Amino acid sequence: MANEYMVASGPGSPCSSSVAAAALNQTPLDWERNKRNILSALTEARAEGVSVLCLPELCVTGYGCEDAFLSPGVHGMALEVLGEILPETEAMIVSLGLPLMHESAVYNACCLVADRQILGFVAKRALAGDGIHYEPRWFKPWPSGQRSSIRVGGSSYPIGDLYFDCGGVKIGFEICEDAWIAQCPGVELSLDAVDLILNPSASHFAFGKHRIRRRLVLEGSRAFGVSYVYANLLGNEAGRPVYDGDTLIASGGSVVAEGRRFSFADHQLITAAVDVDLMRTRRASLSSFHPHVAPEPGECVSVDFSFPDVSPGPQKVELEPWEHSHHKKEEEFMRAIALSLFDYMRKTRSHGFVVSMSGGADSSAVACLVGLMARLSVAELGLDGVADKLDYLPELADITSEREICERLLTTAYQATEHSSQTTRDAARSIAGCVGARHHELDVQPLVDNYVKMIEQAVGRKFDWEHDDIALQNIQARVRAPGVWMLANLEQKLLLATSNRSEAAVGYATMDGDTAGGLSPIAGIDKAFLLRWLSWLEKHGPTGGQPMPELSVVTAQAPTAELRPSAAKQTDEDDLMPYVLLDAIERAAIRDKRTPLEVYRVMRGDFPDYTPEQLVVWVERFFRLWSRNQWKRERYAPSFHVDDENLDPKTWCRFPILSGGFERELAELRAAVARKP
Repeated sequence: MANEYMVASGPGSPCSSSVAAAALNQTPLDWERNKRNILSALTEARAEGVSVLCLPELCVTGYGCEDAFLSPGVHGMALEVLGEILPETEAMIVSLGLPLMHESAVYNACCLVADRQILGFVAKRALAGDGIHYEPRWFKPWPSGQRSSIRVGGSSYPIGDLYFDCGGVKIGFEICEDAWIAQCPGVELSLDAVDLILNPSASHFAFGKHRIRRRLVLEGSRAFGVSYVYANLLGNEAGRPVYDGDTLIASGGSVVAEGRRFSFADHQLITAAVDVDLMRTRRASLSSFHPHVAPEPGECVSVDFSFPDVSPGPQKVELEPWEHSHHKKEEEFMRAIALSLFDYMRKTRSHGFVVSMSGGADSSAVACLVGLMARLSVAELGLDGVADKLDYLPELADITSEREICERLLTTAYQATEHSSQTTRDAARSIAGCVGARHHELDVQPLVDNYVKMIEQAVGRKFDWEHDDIALQNIQARVRAPGVWMLANLEQKLLLATSNRSEAAVGYATMDGDTAGGLSPIAGIDKAFLLRWLSWLEKHGPTGGQPMPELSVVTAQAPTAELRPSAAKQTDEDDLMPYVLLDAIERAAIRDKRTPLEVYRVMRGDFPDYTPEQLVVWVERFFRLWSRNQWKRERYAPSFHVDDENLDPKTWCRFPILSGGFERELAELRAAVARKP
């Protein structure tokens, strides 16, 4: 059937062509914003003399549309927007991602356009269905080697497992997950003697993933003897996932262009001139290369296209200085959260953030991250650029400094009870002053007293710490929530919760207390790393920036909820266990799915300084608290995904709210340890 799509090819391909990859900061179902970003990338690419442009996966609709991908209205609107973009592709070859309904199934597809003409649609073969990805819920995988036709706007186009001959240059696709599987399309495309492989992706950020992604692109270009163009999303697209905007172009096993990560811009473009003839010569010299001499009918779609002459020249890849830092994870965490906060704020049209400051590590980290958001956005965009991105806030039009931006965007409050210390009060005031927040100091002890008195009268007895410990602790945390919620409402700002992942694992957080908020920016990161990050920020600071020595008053403290009387000398680790151990148990139990006995044996090897008796208590405590507190994790505000060990039940780690609580497994643990001499 596909011969109807075959037209005579143009003259031989040029010795080299200019290719580009763009990172786009899209928003699900925000048709005008998404189209504007696509057109801006097209305009810049045209000014750079680009002939072939790869845009991210599902860039027309946004990647995170969830169940809206099943809506016929969304499919229709995506095609309508595609039609509006077509006129802007004059003299260029562009890939555009969108969902496509075909034969009562929805496919994750890429449309290849050449000089305002749709050539066809390639549908994704390998769907991402693990971790935060849920593609099989909405899309069907396209079967390898299958092709069909689809009618769009009154015309018929090929769809399926295709590659394209544009003026003598052969172009194929690996769509995100397609490239991460063993039987990737690139193997077949190399046998079809494809010159360029385009990889439109929506690959979420996680610590260390950039190295894997870079290796994948490099190896693809080397093994397949092609030039490989990789595009990705940028920023906080849909709420939880973070995209670093990683863009790469590799040719024959060498990176020839690499984009800036965690940019605050709406798009980032990288370009490179790739030598098509050189890649063909190298491929021809390989004894292992045995090309398909006769393509399957309809496998290749050909069209005339004229490539301008381009001189490749030497390519020098220059990364941002922080990419070479010895503290890479600390830098990535800071930049990922700062960009996510900025995007979340502007996409919800919020006027900023409110943080309840305890003077401890968690709330200090959240306040610092908002301050770093202001610093990094100004460093890249300038004051006018930030004001332009936040144009719904007219009060930013007259800002004169980065500190002034933070003062407008961040409000903090320290809410004291009779158990609050001067140390934490001073710490909260110091950190708020350091980042430039508007800071309040409130006394909530009268509220605590009134609640306690009211319930004492209701139940007919006095409360004391021996019998009512948890209730008396939690009421102090809960009475702090209404005040900061009121500040957030008054100032039209987002209230940020301050709980971390380690606390989420064991439920060491007060619901409607420190978990109160519409967004929980550090709920995806463990406490041990957070403490390390604060120490790094205190002593080193980000590359090109300044440290924050004011944090010493926070890092010197033992983490404490400060909810019991001071004589109790309460600390988090006394209540729970050492945080480093807690995080290790969590990874072994939840990430690696080990039983309590297996976790105990791993901890015995990894933490020889603790006695078997201590480890048994802590391992059992973890499993009991984990099982008991799933309902809390279900209620946490949305968090940013920065670590592929996340505990968010909505995007990564599912566990039943009601369970047997590992009773039999814990009995097995106790019995095994009891048998040891």
